[in-house]
Amino acid sequence: MMSVRILPPAPVQKALDMLCAAGFEAYVVGGCVRDALRGAEPHDWDCTTNAKPDAICACFHEFHVIETGLQHGTVTVVIDRMPIEITTYRIDGVYADHRRPESVTFTDSLTDDLARRDFTVNAMAYHPEHGLIDPFHGTDDLRQKCIRCVGDPAARFNEDGLRILRALRFASVLDFTVHPDTENAVHTMKSLLQHISAERIDTELTKLLCGQAAERILVQFADVVFTVLHELKPMQGFDQRNPHHDYDVWTHTLKTVAAIPPEPVLRWAALLHDSGKPHCFTMDERGGHFYGHAEISAEIAVRALTAMKSDRRRLDRVVELVKAHDFVWNGTEKQIKRVVRRYGAEAAEQLLLLHMADVSAQAAAYRAERVAQAQQILETLHRLCAEEACMSLRQLAVNGRDLIAAGVPEGKAVGETLNRLLDAVMDGTLSNERSALLQSLPESPS
Repeated sequence: MMSVRILPPAPVQKALDMLCAAGFEAYVVGGCVRDALRGAEPHDWDCTTNAKPDAICACFHEFHVIETGLQHGTVTVVIDRMPIEITTYRIDGVYADHRRPESVTFTDSLTDDLARRDFTVNAMAYHPEHGLIDPFHGTDDLRQKCIRCVGDPAARFNEDGLRILRALRFASVLDFTVHPDTENAVHTMKSLLQHISAERIDTELTKLLCGQAAERILVQFADVVFTVLHELKPMQGFDQRNPHHDYDVWTHTLKTVAAIPPEPVLRWAALLHDSGKPHCFTMDERGGHFYGHAEISAEIAVRALTAMKSDRRRLDRVVELVKAHDFVWNGTEKQIKRVVRRYGAEAAEQLLLLHMADVSAQAAAYRAERVAQAQQILETLHRLCAEEACMSLRQLAVNGRDLIAAGVPEGKAVGETLNRLLDAVMDGTLSNERSALLQSLPESPS
């Protein structure tokens, strides 16, 4: 699976060569090494060196140097338009706030520097001439697909509580397991997440949700998720007592998450779409019901994502999808066009994807038929979009200026007329041609 031959990009290799030519050690380190060994394309190339920050700046004086965090030994050098973060070997001091060290001590020991890192798979360094430096057996954990803290898990989490979620995020994204010692510390120390900013939690949770093993990790570490999203806890174990559902609300939710494409808006919408069910449960002779749960779920989504300080665009779209997820589709072109008209083509597609994932997690007796129906509706939507069928005022062959020129009074009448014309085009009673639309207008009184 892994090879110890790593070829850094030319700008990164240049940075290594310049540091070594100046008499220093230099290695690529962390996630880029992990991903390269896995055969994945690294996104960021970070370097570590025994050169102190002022020596790094002096070494690259001919390049654009950004003093990213001199007090922590980090400098960003831009070579051939590529920003490369270079950090001096260091030992971290006390983490009083469970987030960042109050001080750092520079060291000449690469092993000491690697010892301060979070997980063994991120605590490896590499130089093309000197090979792989792996004092904590990260390659073994890569082979075993295991996330394990470097050293004592409690110490690593006490240093930065966000590492609790990072462990789950890596396990979800890479489809790895969490080592038992690390897992135990995750459960025991989850309250440390209360010290972490909402923005950092949102970033890690979103990546976790979009991981290939999100369902497994969310099942295994539900208690951790509920620590930062306490609104979701009532779903766990909540029996729906409904013939259309085989699973409790939480299990159904996680299966919906797993069934939808791994895109942040969709995964968040799937996670929150039924969060209101435990709050509106009723029973009769036909079983359990959840009347109005979409509205309540949307309210919970607003609270949860606002507390998470989610960006407004994502929040608004997730809430829109959650509120509309219970829409009853009949699959006619007329209905699909009206959904696109109301929500836009992108949101309409997302709503259908949420619907398809939702029904895929319902009772086995209905699952296959409902997924097939949803797939057919989605294909119809794609065909209508490909044909550029008129489903919005923007696509109408006339605009407000045309109507005014044709004698429609300015103001409210223009909008009403445009919408009437769009209705007729979507219903098939008028063709979307300028002449046909204008001819359909009532003649202006002379």
